[in-house]
Amino acid sequence: MNPLRPDFFADLPAVDLSAANGYAGGTIERRAEGRTNDSVAAALTEPGARTVLFQGDAALIRTASPATAYFSVDEARAASASDDMLLLGYEAGVPILAATIPPDAPLDAEVRAVDLRALAAEGPIADNQLGALALGRSLTQWHQRHGFCANCGARTSIANGGFRRDCPSCDAQHFPRTDPVAIMLAVRGDECVLGRSARFPAAFYSCLAGFVEPGETIEAAVRREIAEESAIVVGRVRYHSSQPWPFPSSLMIGCHAEALSTAIRRDEAELTDCRWFSRAEVKTMIAGTHKDGLFIPPPFAIAHQLIKAWAERA
Repeated sequence: MNPLRPDFFADLPAVDLSAANGYAGGTIERRAEGRTNDSVAAALTEPGARTVLFQGDAALIRTASPATAYFSVDEARAASASDDMLLLGYEAGVPILAATIPPDAPLDAEVRAVDLRALAAEGPIADNQLGALALGRSLTQWHQRHGFCANCGARTSIANGGFRRDCPSCDAQHFPRTDPVAIMLAVRGDECVLGRSARFPAAFYSCLAGFVEPGETIEAAVRREIAEESAIVVGRVRYHSSQPWPFPSSLMIGCHAEALSTAIRRDEAELTDCRWFSRAEVKTMIAGTHKDGLFIPPPFAIAHQLIKAWAERA
């Protein structure tokens, strides 16, 4: 590197900020270039192959210490796992697959079905396994919802290790989708904007958010969503981090937004409240010491990291 030329990345943090977000700790090697229609069958014969299992919207966890979301292939089959297993990839050379079990399938005494939000909040399993669960849940739900060809209506079949569905009627190929969502904290000086929707718990406030629409940049989506939900005009937009969000399969794109106006006119169909908070008040919300009991999302949520990064900045 030329010592007289500044490092192109010098103004970026030395650590990956996305790594602090829940579900972002996956270490699976996807080996996409090697996927074939025979990949699952081959993986099932490999010693040590592991599976993540889902019952409805919940993931199965073996609660023995240490808790784990990984089951052997034999354990998966004993739990009535579906024959249509999906190959997520490899971890330390070991295949990691995903499968579903029937809603009424009995569970062993040491196995429980847990919502993925609860898993991220409670932290009973390793980050790499939480990342595998996020990938597995997104992929299994996509297959459950896309069993028929969008082109001709014929039933499709699993292909390419589970990362594609093929139509035998019109030869169309269908691939899993990820929906981009802009989530942002509008800030102005020592104040930021937080809102709450009717579905939130009482006293819970968070960042504004919304889906990125076709033909839209991330910055444009941030400005549009803030304007639609609060009527605040936004100038500059700064990317912070991202988070895989398996509900069912979104990518949360976290940003800070420069508010150019202060008057709020909230979207009453979306929000029950939306207002400015001072940095000092937000710090008490983070610490859980707010005088009125107001609080923000837990640390695994990207909204928490966006709020905390702004609040702690001098």
